[in-house]
Amino acid sequence: MLSKIDSMKLVYLLVGACLAIVVDLSPAQSLPSTTQTAVFAGGCFWWIQPAFDKAPGVIKTTVGYCGGTEPNPTYELVGSEKTKYRESIEIVYDPAKISYEQLLDIYWKQIDPTQSDGQFTDVGPSYRAAVFYGNDEEKSIAEASKEKLARSGKFKKAVVTELLPAMKFWPAEDYHQKYYQQNPEHFEAFEHGSGRVSFQKKTWGEKP
Repeated sequence: MLSKIDSMKLVYLLVGACLAIVVDLSPAQSLPSTTQTAVFAGGCFWWIQPAFDKAPGVIKTTVGYCGGTEPNPTYELVGSEKTKYRESIEIVYDPAKISYEQLLDIYWKQIDPTQSDGQFTDVGPSYRAAVFYGNDEEKSIAEASKEKLARSGKFKKAVVTELLPAMKFWPAEDYHQKYYQQNPEHFEAFEHGSGRVSFQKKTWGEKP
C-alpha cells in the first residue's frame, strides 16, 4: 500500500498532468474550426496591411506577391516589372466573424479603384490593384461589390480594379511584413507623401 506521503505525491502529479494538458489544449481550442483566405493587390503592400490587421475576425495577414509564374519571386524581381506579379496581401480570416464581402469593403477604402496603372504615386504593373478570387462564389461576391462601389457616386471616373482568378501567393521578405510596425516614422511619411491619406479623407471623409 502507498503511504500517506506517497499518496499525496501521486495526487500532485496527476493534478499537474491534467493542468499541463489543459494548457496545451487551450491555444488549439481558441482557433476557429474553419478559416478562409482572401488575396488582394492594392499598390504598395505596406499601406494596405494595417487596416486588415485591425479588423475583427482577421486571424493573420501576410504581404507578398501574386499573379506571376516565376517560382520564389523576390522584391527585386517583382520591382523590375518584368513579371506579372503584383504586390499583394493574403488574409486568413474567420468567416463566422467577418465575411468576404466585408473584407472587400475594407479593401476598396485602401485604394483608388479608378487608377489602372498602379496606385497613387506607385506606378507600374506590380502596383496595379486586383481582387484575386479563389472560387466562383468569391467571384460573384467581388463582382457585386465592385458594381455597388461603381454605383455609390463616390467616383467620377470608372472603377477599373481587375477581378482575376487566384494564383499561387508567395510571402514577401521578412523586412516587408508589418512594415508599419517595424518602421512607423518612415511608413507614415511615405503614406502621406503618396497621396493615399488625402485621397481617403476626400473620398471617405476620414482615413479608414
